[in-house]
Amino acid sequence: MLRREARQRREYLYRKSLEGKRAADYAKRLAIRTALAEGRPIPTELKRAQPRLSAADAYADALHDAPTSHVDDEYATAARAPPRVVVTTSRAPSARLSQFAKEIRLVFPDAQRLNRGSLVITELVAAARANGMTDVVVLHENRGQPDGLIVSHLPYGPTAYFSLRNVVMRHDIEPEHLSTMSEAAPHLIFHGFDSRLGARVADVLKYLFPVPKPDSKRIMSFCNFQDEISFRHHTYMREGHQKEQIDLKEVGPRFEMQLYQLRLGTLDQDQADDEWVLRPHMNTAKRRKALG
Repeated sequence: MLRREARQRREYLYRKSLEGKRAADYAKRLAIRTALAEGRPIPTELKRAQPRLSAADAYADALHDAPTSHVDDEYATAARAPPRVVVTTSRAPSARLSQFAKEIRLVFPDAQRLNRGSLVITELVAAARANGMTDVVVLHENRGQPDGLIVSHLPYGPTAYFSLRNVVMRHDIEPEHLSTMSEAAPHLIFHGFDSRLGARVADVLKYLFPVPKPDSKRIMSFCNFQDEISFRHHTYMREGHQKEQIDLKEVGPRFEMQLYQLRLGTLDQDQADDEWVLRPHMNTAKRRKALG
């Protein structure tokens, strides 16, 4: 198992190392194409490489012409099989964090909850890989209040770090009559994820859920406003003789989350590159809207 993981990691790093060369060749081929189409002479620095680049152009097509990156490969196979998510916590969790972990486990269909025990991060990720998990979700707390959520996609990443605030659990929403939570695959609503980083974060979140059936009555919404994501969980029922009225019911939990780090590797890789990090100057009066 360890030898196979090491081989897969080497293959991944090799594909990543080729990205710069492929992108440079694509830019050169594009420059030659543009010059020929406009009737201009080919740039001097490209004349020697023109035969090789023109030969590569003969095998190019519209769908696969532009170079791909390891970012494209991370979720390339996500649609082939439903995600398998494992939910765990930091060590020695409080009763409130343990309850929150149970509710988060129900948010993701077919997810599994793992008692952390004495497992270190490397052992946790290795166990998830060995059991064919696609994502690891780790919850953290501060003084008994959930305040952090980490999503790490396997086997190569990315890993997104979120801070949590205003956590309201299902027992707080329905203190007297707590109904059974549906575990059907939900419909997802993403609002305000308009930038390139926003689309990246939306991918991290949406691939935690399987494709829903058209008649699913469960809705998960992620609404971004000023780089803070509001998560809400609802179910709905159609009422009335013509079923034109919709009864929307909040199920919970609900919370606000903010991305503060996005890494290209998995949770156990300390040397992974940072794709994006929240800097202190982003919180000044001239706020940077990164996600939307």
